[in-house]
Amino acid sequence: MQSIVQVIPQNYYILFCLAIFCIGITGVLIRRNMIIVFMSIELMLNSVNLLLTAFSTYKGDAGGQVFVFFIMAVAAAEVAVGLAIIVMIYRNLRSVDIKQLNKLKW
Repeated sequence: MQSIVQVIPQNYYILFCLAIFCIGITGVLIRRNMIIVFMSIELMLNSVNLLLTAFSTYKGDAGGQVFVFFIMAVAAAEVAVGLAIIVMIYRNLRSVDIKQLNKLKW
């Protein structure tokens, strides 16, 4: 029996993940707020995870899904450390604007 992922054509997954990844790149390049940039990086990571899961399901191999599980575990640690850094920068500068990071130089 085919899963719902295999019923949808693979090209749709590729285009959808490409659109999400491009939105993430746009957020990183255009926005100046560190939290938005951080969320855009996570959006790009989730796009790649979705594509890995779709390819893994189409191939019938669980290796890609296991790899996604480990990527998400590392991403959770990244989020914890990244948000802690952003909070410390906000405490020092009272701003989360990327352009304000020059004030942290000696």
